[in-house]
Amino acid sequence: MNDILQLLVYGLVLGSVLSMGAIGVSMIFGILRFAHFAHGDFMTLGAYMGLAFIGVAGLSPWWALPAAMIGMALVAVAIDQLVYRRIRRTQPVILLISSFGMALILRSLIQLIWGSDNQTYASGIQFPWRLDWLGGLRLKPDHAWIVLISLGLIVTVHLFLSRTRLGKAMRAMSDNMDLALVTGIPAERVIMMTWIIGGALAGAAGVFLGIDTRLHPVMGWTALLPIFAATILGGIGRPYGAIVGGMVIGISMEMSTLFMPAAYKPAVAFAILVAMLIVRPQGIFKGTL
Repeated sequence: MNDILQLLVYGLVLGSVLSMGAIGVSMIFGILRFAHFAHGDFMTLGAYMGLAFIGVAGLSPWWALPAAMIGMALVAVAIDQLVYRRIRRTQPVILLISSFGMALILRSLIQLIWGSDNQTYASGIQFPWRLDWLGGLRLKPDHAWIVLISLGLIVTVHLFLSRTRLGKAMRAMSDNMDLALVTGIPAERVIMMTWIIGGALAGAAGVFLGIDTRLHPVMGWTALLPIFAATILGGIGRPYGAIVGGMVIGISMEMSTLFMPAAYKPAVAFAILVAMLIVRPQGIFKGTL
């Protein structure tokens, strides 16, 4: 029983990371109608930008979070304006291939600047809290903060989409692009905000993943399959579904270690992805933003 609870905690942490990435992928697809294959490398770049910031400023590792979110929001907007905007009206497959090329470019830049070795935000051993009232469950402070901050970011995105005029405009564009444009919704402003939110959340996901494990140039690329599995499971183009999908995939991947080696965790995400495409390709939550 204790092992199951411990794996559930690890699953919630992994699910929080995947949810941050899946929300961005889902929003970009909902507005721009293409699968952004560079999103995993957005996470990696955000993690390394946070590492550079705390290295220069000499601050706590958690200061990497706002630095990565701000930095990746700016980078995402810049990439959209310099690359994606020029080919936005072409076929979606062109954008998809372009995003794959962007992923390779970003990964190569990361290796050129920071090298290919593993790096960490902080050295040393973090002693976990022992929760005797939960059967001796061990909880690292970093894990608690990852889940709580992710929950705060999810609530913030929800309030933005449901309470602000620009958030409602994003939902309208996702529902019917042509009708939204006819009614006078500022398309470019909505697209820019989509990239700001997607980039910021990708940066946060990268920092969370770096704090939970280590930083390496392919950390985001290896997380891309579970992120897409979470996006499709929840309903592609559906941010709220992406949250549920991220948690389901994260918990399933960690729970699978009860009966198979940990190296096969990505195969669990792939199996869920394939099963969902066969049984219910529209996802759990069919619809738009």
